[in-house]
Order: sequence, then structure tokens, then C-alpha cells
Amino acid sequence: MTEADAIAAILAHPNTLPADRDVAFLNRNDTRGIRLQLDYQKAEILLEGHGIAHTVVVFGSTRLRPAEQARAVLATAEAAAAAAPADAEAARAVAIARRRLAGSRYYEIARQFGALVGEAGGRAHGGRLLVMTGGGPGIMEAANRGAGEAGERSIGLNITLPHEQHPNPWISPELCFSFHYFAIRKLHFLLRARALVVFPGGYGTLDELFEVLTLVQTRKMAPLPVVLVGEAYWRRVFHPEILVEEGTIDPGDLDLFCFAETAEASWRIILDWYETRGTPLLHPEVSP
Repeated sequence: MTEADAIAAILAHPNTLPADRDVAFLNRNDTRGIRLQLDYQKAEILLEGHGIAHTVVVFGSTRLRPAEQARAVLATAEAAAAAAPADAEAARAVAIARRRLAGSRYYEIARQFGALVGEAGGRAHGGRLLVMTGGGPGIMEAANRGAGEAGERSIGLNITLPHEQHPNPWISPELCFSFHYFAIRKLHFLLRARALVVFPGGYGTLDELFEVLTLVQTRKMAPLPVVLVGEAYWRRVFHPEILVEEGTIDPGDLDLFCFAETAEASWRIILDWYETRGTPLLHPEVSP
């Protein structure tokens, strides 16, 4: 081997790479702590740099879409079922499509709610108040969209998944972040949260909701208003009164959340929550 060949072999070896460019090294089990720190630090530094002081966090299903999209999906499902009347899965797809069409009203409510926060966010005490979502489609898109249509920026915290989650187009580009670790993403959801508004959703939505309720119940974080939109849905999904009856939570733990049906009612609950504690969320509106 010539000297030139030896040098080329040395430079081709991955151990020659600087640590910050050596992806294989950074992905080792024993560098996980560094990755966790970076996952946290990037979003924290950039959010601080953009002056983001407070957020209203919106959770909900990725599968609840605008009514026009839901109608198109239903029409396709009905056509497939009509072509295969004995197909049980085709019939099930129609039933689900009908439920999702009914649930599309939540997309519009989330969009309206995002607009309310967007319109008022500039009057928040202590800094601007922005909508923050998980960054994906469905309810998250609706809330980001409402804020954008009101002329306000909004935040999206995406997560890398086996089937990649793509950010919805309504997130402000400079406020769209992607996380590797769910735990760090959850931390950023709550660090600046002044309220949590939860729309119908699946396991991910329930996970976020129950984690917040647990953190508040155990005093690991300060209380904040938690609004569940769509009481009929939530009453079917879980029955916290049973937990009280079984003695696994206290009666007062039922007060950690409340229900609402509209964007306006959800926003009013949040504002009233702060008003009753003598710490208004917003500065008074100034008449023109």
C-alpha cells in the first residue's frame, strides 16, 4: 500500500469524522443523553429567540378532516361498498367514514378556536400568546390554520415516526420543529402552556391529556385550564366518576378539566379561569 493509499484509507474511516458529523457515533446507545439534550435545546433556544412566552396547546385526532374531504371519503367508501355488498370490511369503512363526516365539525371548531387565540394573542400579559399543536393534519392543522387566517403565527411540534409525519402547511416555517423523542416533545408542549384544549382523538390524544392531568394532580406542574371539546365523545371514552367511586382519584380531581362544545365557549372558559384567579390572561381591549 502506498502512502497515498494509506492516507485515503485513514480519511475514509468513520472514526476520522469530527464527532458532530459522525451520525453513527451520535446514534450509539451511550450518546443518547447528548441526543436528548439536543432534542430539547434546539427548540428551546429558537423559541426563546422568537420571543415565544405563552402558548395555548391544542390536541386532537389527525383523522378528522374538513367536511368536504370527509364527504369525498364517504362517497368513495359507499361506492366500494355498493360494488361489494357482501364485504364486511367495506361496510365497516362506510360506517367509519360517516362517523368521521359527523366529526368534521370539530375541524371547524378547532379552526375557529385557533382564530380566536390568534386575534387576541397580541394582548396577552407577559408576551405574545400563540397556538401550539403537534404539527400534523386533522385537528392540529385546523388550529394552526385558524391562527394563520387571523394573521398570527403558530407553532407545530412534529415527531419523527416510522411513517413520517409531515407538517401541515399552516405552521409558521420558523416555528416548525421536529423531535425524535416523545418525552422532549411533551416537555415543550407544557413549558409555556397557559391552557390545553383537547378535541376528540385516539391514543396519542389520550396520552397527552392524561399526562397533563397527572402532572397537575400530582403538583408537578401548576394548574391550568384543560378544556375537553365534545362532551358526548369524552363521556363515551372515559368515566372519571368511576375512578372517584373506586377511590383511585379524589372528588376534587374531577375539577381538573371541563367540557365545551364551541370555540367561543372554550376560549371563554380559559379567560374566565384566569379572571377568577385575579391574573387576567389578556390586557383589556382598547376601543378605537
